[in-house]
Amino acid sequence: MFLHPDNSLRLPGMYQLIAFLFLGGLLIACGSSDDESTSTEPADYRPAYHYAPAKNWVNDPNGLVYLDGEYHLFYQYNPYGDTWGHMSWGHAVSQDLKTWEELPVALKEYSNADSTETMIFSGCVVVDSLNTSGFFAPGFRKGMVAIYTSHVYKGEEGLAQHQSLAYSADKGRTWTYYGKNPVLDIGMKDFRDPNVFRYEDKWKMVVAKPHEYSVQIYESTDLKEWKLLSEFGKMGDMAKIWECPSLFKVPVEDTLPEKWVMMISSAAEDTAFTGMQYFVGDFDGKKFTPQKQKEVFRVDLGKDFYAAIPFHNLPPTQPQPIMMGWVNNWAYANKIPTEGFRGMFSLPRALSLYQQDGVYRLRQRPIFKDKLPVRTLTMKASDLAAGVIMKLDGNSYRVDLTVELAEAKDFEIKLLDNETETSLLSYEIATGKMTFDRTKSGKVAFHEKFSSVESMTVMPQNGELKLAIFVDNSVIEIYANDGMAVLTDLVYPTKSKGVVVIGEQRKVE
Repeated sequence: MFLHPDNSLRLPGMYQLIAFLFLGGLLIACGSSDDESTSTEPADYRPAYHYAPAKNWVNDPNGLVYLDGEYHLFYQYNPYGDTWGHMSWGHAVSQDLKTWEELPVALKEYSNADSTETMIFSGCVVVDSLNTSGFFAPGFRKGMVAIYTSHVYKGEEGLAQHQSLAYSADKGRTWTYYGKNPVLDIGMKDFRDPNVFRYEDKWKMVVAKPHEYSVQIYESTDLKEWKLLSEFGKMGDMAKIWECPSLFKVPVEDTLPEKWVMMISSAAEDTAFTGMQYFVGDFDGKKFTPQKQKEVFRVDLGKDFYAAIPFHNLPPTQPQPIMMGWVNNWAYANKIPTEGFRGMFSLPRALSLYQQDGVYRLRQRPIFKDKLPVRTLTMKASDLAAGVIMKLDGNSYRVDLTVELAEAKDFEIKLLDNETETSLLSYEIATGKMTFDRTKSGKVAFHEKFSSVESMTVMPQNGELKLAIFVDNSVIEIYANDGMAVLTDLVYPTKSKGVVVIGEQRKVE
């Protein structure tokens, strides 16, 4: 659901004087402005409307599932510190995907009889409404089963990875580990991240063989015994290992048939970083067959969106699949300059497919809090030439921008801008190239790989470019042309009140 704000501002084409409009704490100055300095208070990096737990480290979302009015977000969590380690499953619930309640740790790392330890790596949760597993009382239809990777290690050495089960009869508040774990072990050191779904009258599992760049597909009737059906992989981007696969149906816009999407966490376009790719195709219950595509399809063109998976068991009122991803990048994840917590999760995104140039592509529409400060601007060429300055009370807001490109020149948007810092979004009319530059966005020196420039191609639609820009203290999500292209990046401004500046690019001669 892509909600539209109530307030909008259409800027006049000619400026005879400087006009100031106060809109609910948002000051907009058209044309020139005074150089009033922004707040010198240090910025708060905790997000206001993206979910992050109160403290400690998080990474991959796990076990996204809906049951009885609650959306469950399980996730990789370190109960003991704010860097990676002691992997367990954190837990949060929401009634609307917008406001989250943090619950106690769900699945905890445990010790084994042979002096090894087992961490609870990534996986999924299903609602076993038919009690196919036999874990629940007869007739009980609300049992939750977690399928996770049991990562066995001793000291710092990883010894084995296999798939195991836990189950809950109280909507995920307490869990019991299955006494005969693991349920799937092929004797590999790296074999992980199961995602299980119901297909007709069977359970299907996709699980990654990371170093083989492949995903295996298994089948089960009871979640305990699994039979290998097929293997998919060795195509697309193989610059980094494959992780966190998912396979699910996605509706095609304006048509009745659905297609299947295989999502893989692997490398970003800049292969020094992690990112996500996807394949669209067909699934016959045994084998996934992708469409022919000449390029790698990226889920997100930024640096900080990874390990996204879809929610299972969504209600009939939600016909589109919804996914969430981890906002961070393994290149610098343990070093980001946040106090007491590291990592957060993206806005939930509703998914659909559209056709372009004979192939299916993914569209992502964000789900967000209704009361989020939002302003909508529509600008023509003359408006860009005059420019607009918005001074905001805080670093958490949304800006919707429609640019009518007839006669317009290349333009730029400076986000979280102050005397010495800016997060720069720019657009080239002729090529459709959109660039996001965070090299001067604030704190960038904490890691040599953080300072970066990303880009994506966004062609006009009916002569217009539409942007929905979500700024939330230390994360920026940019949705172009109603989610046809998406870019997510972390930023760390040093001041609590930034400025948004929109106008033609001012090239320095």
